[in-house]
Amino acid sequence: MPFEFFNPAKEVGVTQGHLPHWDQEGATYFITWRTADSIPKVVWLRWRDERDAWLLSRCINPSADDWRRQVEDLPEVDRQDFRRFSKAWEHELDACHGECVLSDPKLAELVVGALRFYDGDRYVLGDFVVMPNHVHLLVGGMPRSAMLRQVESWKKWSAMKINQSLGRSGRFWQDESFDHLVRNEVSFGMFRRYIADNPVRARLRKGEFVAWRREE
Repeated sequence: MPFEFFNPAKEVGVTQGHLPHWDQEGATYFITWRTADSIPKVVWLRWRDERDAWLLSRCINPSADDWRRQVEDLPEVDRQDFRRFSKAWEHELDACHGECVLSDPKLAELVVGALRFYDGDRYVLGDFVVMPNHVHLLVGGMPRSAMLRQVESWKKWSAMKINQSLGRSGRFWQDESFDHLVRNEVSFGMFRRYIADNPVRARLRKGEFVAWRREE
């Protein structure tokens, strides 16, 4: 398998931004990013307010840089309960809010071309799916700093090409991308199944998404 997973015996770093992120040389990541219109503002605000109220009820300041680390220190029952917020977020993405222009195969292929362009050179590309308003993928072979630069490159190039095709300008993708360090082969398999099942959960028809699976 051309992917490496988290090794507690190797050096690891933690960086802080909007979210805390674990980093390790040559790591493998599950990454998500979405179009600018994928979540209605009223839905986002309601979700954020409910999540923040839950955090405050556990004496966690949602504005703190390390609030996710604090969640991980909670009892297992609380950690399980908190996962409903992630599930609700995923449900909103799969509801296909916004124009969902990536359901057009020609536009989706612009994203695919960006993802596969440096596969085997700068990184090892794993499974991915281009949904009508978001992208999920697995990628390995990079420390997080390089991965973040690569994600921005994918987004910048594909946004430019998509806007050109639509005769538009301005922001196409949301600024924030979400990444998770893949800790082991079991977790890797779970992410692969999640990617494969995403179009089914969203009840998409053939031609409304592009999925690619890396053969082992």
